[in-house]
Amino acid sequence: MQEPQSEKRGGVSPLLLIFITILIDLIGFGMVVPLLPFYAQELAPHYSQETVNVLIGVIVGAYSFAQFFFTPLLGRLSDRVGRRPVLLVSVFCTGLAFLALGWANSLWMLLAARLFDGATGGNVSTAQAYIADVTTPENRAKGMGLIGAGFGLGFILGPGLGGLLSSYSIHAPFFFAAALAFTNSILIYFFLPESLKEKRPTSLNLADHFRDVGRALSNSAIRTPALVLFIATLAFGIFQPLFPLFAQTKYGYDQTQVSYLFVYSGLIGVLIQGGLIGRMVKSASEKSLLLAGMVALIVAYLTLPWTPALMPLLAVLGLMAIGTSFVSSMLPTLVSKYAPATEQGRVLGITQAAGSLARAVGPLLGGWLLASGGIVRPFYACATLILIAFLFSLSRLGR
Repeated sequence: MQEPQSEKRGGVSPLLLIFITILIDLIGFGMVVPLLPFYAQELAPHYSQETVNVLIGVIVGAYSFAQFFFTPLLGRLSDRVGRRPVLLVSVFCTGLAFLALGWANSLWMLLAARLFDGATGGNVSTAQAYIADVTTPENRAKGMGLIGAGFGLGFILGPGLGGLLSSYSIHAPFFFAAALAFTNSILIYFFLPESLKEKRPTSLNLADHFRDVGRALSNSAIRTPALVLFIATLAFGIFQPLFPLFAQTKYGYDQTQVSYLFVYSGLIGVLIQGGLIGRMVKSASEKSLLLAGMVALIVAYLTLPWTPALMPLLAVLGLMAIGTSFVSSMLPTLVSKYAPATEQGRVLGITQAAGSLARAVGPLLGGWLLASGGIVRPFYACATLILIAFLFSLSRLGR
């Protein structure tokens, strides 16, 4: 069965443009986020280090909390007016947010810029809805894998570019990220066709939004993968900010060595999500690959604290990258299959908001676990969360 493609503009493949959109967005994100703590310290020389650390946590969490409230609304808006205008405005606003970060002269400007970026940054869920529009259910996992590949490649290129540009000025990476976002918006304007053939009138009232969330989650076919996505993302939210501290404590690795480990994991993710997943779903179901990915994550989280040297560490991180690739690609694929064709943007927006909430809560929960039980307990908590997600998927998720 052929994929129903949206018409090309300027001879450019729509799926290629969606990949470029996600890639540019994530390169900017990957450049900026690692530099925020250093930038905050420069803007707050009279604050104590403890106060700055708290404010950095607030600034980082503000982005995800804003996404939690606004991403579903952007998803509903894309069902109403189309994917292309929402992507265009979202990417353009991301460029404005990066400019604000580059010009910031106080922590409050940083906070405002991150809130604005989180509120307008519905790129991923709208891109997922676009892919759902132009692919058949049989080919959807391959399309969703492009988004995962964009994530992985963006997180490889972003930190490297950010480190290089920051050697000239701490402001330079933010302005470069803004230039990337504005270039992306130009590409979307001239070359990306609309994928939504039948627009659906829908309310954008916030109260209606929360009622809509309740109605969507009353459908067990959507509720279960959304809950699984929340739990899996919560585990990753615990792991990601704590891993550098773990690597420093156990192996004595510095920031550069830790960044190489993230590049290694990102490369594996790109290989899996950029090509192998599209082939594997031809011989295995999405649910089977999802469960296999969860098993890999459980094993990785349990064994990571006991890896004695670099080579075993690389093996475990490779297993974790494979598991994360399967989970992050299969869950949105399953959600999009269960959601009605006329409500792809709304439902994918809800699940994306669940992930945003998990990314906001995860670092706070991880910090509490670290303070109360040492460096090992957070990894056991991650394994437990993935086990819960596995059991939910095994018993309640359709084929």
